Amino acid sequence: MSDSKPLTLYGSIAAINPIKVGIVLQELGLEYDVVPTNIQKGEHKQPEFLKLNPNGRVPALVDHSNGDFTIWESDAIIMYIVDKYDKERKLSFGDTSDDKYTLLQWLFFQASGQGPYFGQAFWFMLYHPERIPSAVERYQKEILRVIGVLDGVLAKQEWLVGGKLTVADLSFVPWNVVAVENIVKGLADVDLEKQFPAFYKWHQKLIARPVVAKLLEEQAEAFRQSQALPK
Repeated sequence: MSDSKPLTLYGSIAAINPIKVGIVLQELGLEYDVVPTNIQKGEHKQPEFLKLNPNGRVPALVDHSNGDFTIWESDAIIMYIVDKYDKERKLSFGDTSDDKYTLLQWLFFQASGQGPYFGQAFWFMLYHPERIPSAVERYQKEILRVIGVLDGVLAKQEWLVGGKLTVADLSFVPWNVVAVENIVKGLADVDLEKQFPAFYKWHQKLIARPVVAKLLEEQAEAFRQSQALPK
């Protein structure tokens, strides 16, 4: 590992939560090193990584310009980044702004309402060793419920909070991509563009951003390579 850059991100680009942090870092133009952490090989459960994150999940971030301060949980990392480094409030709001708490509200919703349910849908549809229709149906419905929440708000405004793009919007990107491309697309009775037009328009704007598009392509390529490697 090189400490030549002020920040080090631990986690694989092929994973959902590390790319979420990477998007924010690059949108802000921050320099950082990446230490790949192969979760297929269990590297996130090894003692060296557990020193950074006792929960054994990626990502973790180390800030060398702040005494090697270490933080984990992706949305907590995102808030640390914007509080420390988004001085112009390009993607965030000041401490005295009510919008900051609305932003936090959406980050909590992403962490508790989107991530776990979308992840469970992905697991039960693609990786669980046996097909459990009731589980698949439950989590598919939760995906549509969460998308419906977002669509209802975005039908009234362009962005989730404060009239501008923020980390609240960006935090939803990776799991939304998984849902749109791998889960919802296969549901015969769902047409996202027609049934959730505000969500669909918002999602298309987000994935078209140069930083987001670049990282999503890097993620797709990393995933392709990981699937092609001998087991």
